[in-house]
Amino acid sequence: MREGKPEVLVTRKLPPAVEARLAQDYAPRFNPEDKLYSRDELLSRAAGVDAILPCHTERFGADVIEALPASVRIIANFSVGYDHVDVAAARDKGITVTNTPDVLSDATAEIAMLLMLGAARRASEGERLVRAAEWRDWSPAFMVGIQMTGKRLGIIGMGRVGQVLAKRARGFEMTVHYHNRRPLAAEAAADAIFHDSVEDLLPHCDFLSLHCPATEETRHLLNAARIALLPDDAVVVNTARGAIVDDDALIAALRSGKLAAAGLDVFNNEPDIHPGYRDLSNAFLLPHIGSATRETRDAMGFRALDNLDAFFTGREPDDRVA
Repeated sequence: MREGKPEVLVTRKLPPAVEARLAQDYAPRFNPEDKLYSRDELLSRAAGVDAILPCHTERFGADVIEALPASVRIIANFSVGYDHVDVAAARDKGITVTNTPDVLSDATAEIAMLLMLGAARRASEGERLVRAAEWRDWSPAFMVGIQMTGKRLGIIGMGRVGQVLAKRARGFEMTVHYHNRRPLAAEAAADAIFHDSVEDLLPHCDFLSLHCPATEETRHLLNAARIALLPDDAVVVNTARGAIVDDDALIAALRSGKLAAAGLDVFNNEPDIHPGYRDLSNAFLLPHIGSATRETRDAMGFRALDNLDAFFTGREPDDRVA
């Protein structure tokens, strides 16, 4: 490290408390306009810095990693997912990569519950009717949705968020089924039922919530063949990453009536999402706000700074992924 405080490129505007701590302990290059940098802008602003604190909105493919100045020694992500970083390329160049696990679990599980309820009870349709003054009257056949209470919930990826969601779902008397790379310990699983393959899980899902990381193995995990295994009128929810879903297959299933509804907080190619979703009344759509609570965004920032603190004081960061 050069003399003085380490210089940190901060790619997006962060919560005030996080930026205050950064300014106290580091020499930050802030982004007060919260501008999304192009590749060339990112590389230009990284000149001479010791660290980069990015979000999932910045892409660090192998070409960008290779072009980073030699001064960059750590990428401390403000996100739990790190599929936007080519970790193999970073490792080859000697750049440490960290993320911010644990602190997002409650907030993301809350959004998953919101998506399940909103999609099943046709919340976005009803809200639009009220705002447009198109709500005419009440009838037994008006705005009939699907009840969550007592239904079967399938969870793909029973990590931190999946386990919190399972706890919340039990308050709705839901039976929890899950698929994971391996079964959870009995205490963590509680009464959740393990399935050793996605294909075995899907027929048991009145509601399906996706919580696995985006990898080459999980890309388009939910495709047409697997959607066909779900019960008719199932509800699909995604708060993980858009790449896990084959958009064309999900849109076709929503249009055909195979699926009753979907609740989505993440998408392929955000924010330029597949236009087919915008025309679907049975798609409940949110703009990637799973972690968007004051408490969680502060905690994410402090976790990223804890990783920087560890790195620059010669300790191993707790959340190192490369």
